[in-house]
Amino acid sequence: MKSLNLTPSWWPLGKDPQTFRLVKFFSIPGFVVILIFTVILTLLLTLRAQQMALKKNEDYILLLASNLNHQVFQQFVLPTAYEKGGRITISDPEQSKRLDVVVRNTIHGFHVEQLNQYDQEGVFSYSTDNLPLGRKCADNLGVQKALAGEHHFELPGYNPFWSVLWPRAAKAQLLKAYIPFRLEEKLGPQLGPVVGVFEITQNISPDLAEIAKFRLIILLTLLVIMGLLFMVLRQIVKQAEVILERRQEEQRQLEAQLHQSERLAALGEMTAGVAHEIRNPLGIISSTAELLKERLAHYEPQNRLAGIIVEEVNRLNEKVTEFLDFSRPRVPNLRPCDLEGVINRSLEFLQPEIERRGITVTRQYQLNGRALSVDPDLLHQAFLNILLNAIQAMPHGGQLIVSTRVARNGQGGEIRFEDHGEGIDHETLKKIFNPFFTTKEKGSGLGLPIVKSIIESHQGTIKIDSTLGQGTTVTISLPELSVK
Repeated sequence: MKSLNLTPSWWPLGKDPQTFRLVKFFSIPGFVVILIFTVILTLLLTLRAQQMALKKNEDYILLLASNLNHQVFQQFVLPTAYEKGGRITISDPEQSKRLDVVVRNTIHGFHVEQLNQYDQEGVFSYSTDNLPLGRKCADNLGVQKALAGEHHFELPGYNPFWSVLWPRAAKAQLLKAYIPFRLEEKLGPQLGPVVGVFEITQNISPDLAEIAKFRLIILLTLLVIMGLLFMVLRQIVKQAEVILERRQEEQRQLEAQLHQSERLAALGEMTAGVAHEIRNPLGIISSTAELLKERLAHYEPQNRLAGIIVEEVNRLNEKVTEFLDFSRPRVPNLRPCDLEGVINRSLEFLQPEIERRGITVTRQYQLNGRALSVDPDLLHQAFLNILLNAIQAMPHGGQLIVSTRVARNGQGGEIRFEDHGEGIDHETLKKIFNPFFTTKEKGSGLGLPIVKSIIESHQGTIKIDSTLGQGTTVTISLPELSVK
């Protein structure tokens, strides 16, 4: 026998489904790892966006402070110093009111929450919120750095890590800036010595809220994309697993058919030889018994011994024929014929036995005389075996339903034999097509295997469904074959 040349796979033969199950298993941890890295990447992007937003707000405050420095110096310091002889006292109500007007006009429309001012000694001298003045704040770090000529920014209650993980929507996030207030040179934009400090407070919660929204959009988008990719991957792996399992099942069936063919070939050779050796003596025994029967009829008319010998020889000859039918390869002689006519022929052949057992036969034909290319003689033999089993399953009568219909794909036909007999248990149903397996005392166990062989020679399928105590249904599907 010619050996099969199989293309080698990346993994051992028979391990394909297990490999894809392993892929399916690792796809979940892989999804979790990707999810973690996605969250980390989103948080890093959010942190970078917050840093950029803070830098933008700091530049914005510096620009505002520069304009405020110029306006206060030009509209308050110079006029007040000229009018008061160089003496500026912010605690004076008139001077305080003038400074308040200049400051409010300057910061109007710039979204400043609060503006405080300290003099060159670090004394709290002015506030837009009418806070108590006169408190010495020289120990304040921001005031100290601003008096030293440096800019200083503070974010009270701000933690970069927690702000990225969870935005503080319930509480406003404030940015405080301490900017030196300098005198300006008369003939240029150059700045002079530090004479005070501006403390500018700005609410940056709207910017952080936009960043939080941006973070949420990125995270949800990535999650949706990864979820879709994960589902697609799972479906691909699932379909691949199903395909590989189906292929392995087909391979197992082909191997089983190959082994069965090898066994049948050996059995056929053996059966042909044995049948030849058995049939010759059977012929001699049969003819001798017939001759003996004729001679004994003159002396002992009631003696049936010779008749019994003839009957048993015929029965043994039928068993030998069954062995030959099972072992021989079946090549159907296809020709167009009425499938329902073949069924009717089988039913008419068994009509005496059907009537004797009181069985009611119901025909439900839907092929309506549609011709199929089959071997009517082989199918007649197969239908006889099925009908005999159905009749024997109803010893006390019952109903037998025989139905036909066009196959679901529109090509070929389907035949169903449904009896309301004793039924078959689950374990017996598994072995029902095994050669030589039988539950009958005088059965050979070759009836249904021969039926299966005939149906498969027509490239059809046979299926048996049964429930113990309720009945059995045999379904045969035959394709539309072309006549060669």
